[in-house]
Amino acid sequence: QVRLVESGGGLVQAGGSLRLSCSASGLNFKLYDMAWYRQAPGKEREMVAGISSGGSKDYADFAKDRFTISRDNVRWTVTLQMANLKPEDTAVYYCYTKSRGYDFWGQGTRVTVSS
Repeated sequence: QVRLVESGGGLVQAGGSLRLSCSASGLNFKLYDMAWYRQAPGKEREMVAGISSGGSKDYADFAKDRFTISRDNVRWTVTLQMANLKPEDTAVYYCYTKSRGYDFWGQGTRVTVSS
C-alpha cells in the first residue's frame, strides 16, 4: 500500500525558510513522478512543484525562484526547500503521487508564515 508521510512544517516569519520532506513507501519510488501541493484556508488545492522519475522539475509561478524540489531515490524521499516565505504561502502542504490510476496523498504538514 502506498504511503506518503510529510514532515517539516511549522511557524516561520516572513522571509524565512523551511524544508519539507516526504517519505514514501509501498511503491517502487524511483519509477514514480512526485509532487507537492498546498491548500490554503478557503482555497482549492494547488500544485506547488513536481519532479518526474527522471528528475525533471516543474514549478507553479509563485514557487519559481523561491522553492526547490528534489528527490532521493535511495532514501525514497522528496523534499521541498522553501525560501523567502511570504504570508500567502501559509497552507497545508501535501505530498502526492499517482500509482496505477490512483491518486495518493499524504496527511499534510502545516506551514504558517507570520508577517
